[in-house]
Amino acid sequence: MKTKKQTKLTRYSQIIERIFLEKYKNGMTELAFSREDIVRTGKKIGIKLPKNLGDVIYSFRYRTELPESIRAKAPKGCEWIIRPAGRSKYIFVATSAATIQPTVSLVETKIPDATPGIIAMYALSDEQALLAKLRYNRLIDIFTGVTCYSLQSHLRTFVSNLGQIETDEIYVGVDKRGVHYVFPVQAKGAKDKISVVQIEQDMAMCRSKFPNLICRPIAAQFMKEDLIALFELEQTTSGIGISSEKHYLLVEPDNLSPEELAKYAIRNLG
Repeated sequence: MKTKKQTKLTRYSQIIERIFLEKYKNGMTELAFSREDIVRTGKKIGIKLPKNLGDVIYSFRYRTELPESIRAKAPKGCEWIIRPAGRSKYIFVATSAATIQPTVSLVETKIPDATPGIIAMYALSDEQALLAKLRYNRLIDIFTGVTCYSLQSHLRTFVSNLGQIETDEIYVGVDKRGVHYVFPVQAKGAKDKISVVQIEQDMAMCRSKFPNLICRPIAAQFMKEDLIALFELEQTTSGIGISSEKHYLLVEPDNLSPEELAKYAIRNLG
């Protein structure tokens, strides 16, 4: 028997598959569609539409793979992503890197856990718990080497040519030279995916809302309980690339030995 979640994803798959295949022509690498296409297609194939039409798009951008019939039509070495293209408008784009994933073999760095116990008890979701751990342990400061301050959580704003976007948290910071930065942060639980689309949106938001600050987009993901992968991203000629990656393990203070601290000192000198 199918679960409610499986049924929902099946409905979404049928809708997105029909939209793509109706518009796709051999050799295409970009393919535009709109929310009206979702409504039209749902009615055409007799599928009850969700109240929030945006959830159809969100599911395939961040939670689950596109149907195999769509993935098979990507050029060799590429994957399809769905980018926003204005208010209620979207575009399939074939790209060489669709998601950001932790490097499994990267060494861990232990950090004494400063998360207040009451916060750990009542955090309602992986994302919320992750944002709290980043904040209370000053992991953005540690990772970037910049003194940072949380400016706003869950910023929803409209960006020209993209439509409405949401950034999980915005930090601003200043370094020892007095240079000011803005750090848009995307946070994901262990089962979710960090999409390059979100990073592109964050960078566009910073250009629009913080034009005088240096934008340094950050992505964070739980790898397992208290093990957090942090990425700094940048725009390259071939797309979004990882400029820095660190894995931080939050531990009790007595779980960090003098020998490990000495090893970190040698590592940093390298």
